[in-house]
Amino acid sequence: MAVLSPCVGVCRIHPKSRLCEGCRRSPAEIAGWPAWSDERRRAVLARLARRDPFAPPAAPASRGPDAGQA
Repeated sequence: MAVLSPCVGVCRIHPKSRLCEGCRRSPAEIAGWPAWSDERRRAVLARLARRDPFAPPAAPASRGPDAGQA
């Protein structure tokens, strides 16, 4: 079964966190969603619950083997 978008129709990017205030995805995650595999979509969904859409972005993480994967 396809993994559905978490969009709730509240599409505003918060100026400090740079996350959607409705679904908590980043602009890159929103744009990439249609082309991504269900596995990649599930990985994004797993991270969304831990995100605060109103907090400033976290400091960049160290660039490990998964860097650049959303």
